[in-house]
Amino acid sequence: MVKFPKLYFLDVGLACWLLGIRNADTLALHPLRGALFESLVVSEFIKARYNKGLSSDLYFWRDNNGVEADLVFESGAKLQPVEIKSGSTVTSDYIKAGQRAGRFAAGETEPPWLMYGGDESYERSGLKVIGWRDLANWV
Repeated sequence: MVKFPKLYFLDVGLACWLLGIRNADTLALHPLRGALFESLVVSEFIKARYNKGLSSDLYFWRDNNGVEADLVFESGAKLQPVEIKSGSTVTSDYIKAGQRAGRFAAGETEPPWLMYGGDESYERSGLKVIGWRDLANWV
């Protein structure tokens, strides 16, 4: 097994500034939009955990076939996988990615979460789909 840590630039606003992103229109078309959104979600999880007096204990997981969970953390006795997508519309590819994220530890995970760039939160195909505006309610 080989470990490659995933690094996050937790100040997404500063990251955008350093990348030359000065407005929402530029961000919408920028090739690093997905990575910036993922960093935003992870930073909110870290801040929420620290504010609750918890350690960060957040993980990224990927197997040798490329199946991954963007974020994994302990939730009681089980693991909570989270797939993060920046798009504002949930597509079937997002659902499939979320479902795959929940399969890495069969029987030991909670139903996976899909955090996306849209506004609505609901359940679909065994996933809790969470819009970015509801992020604070879930972390």
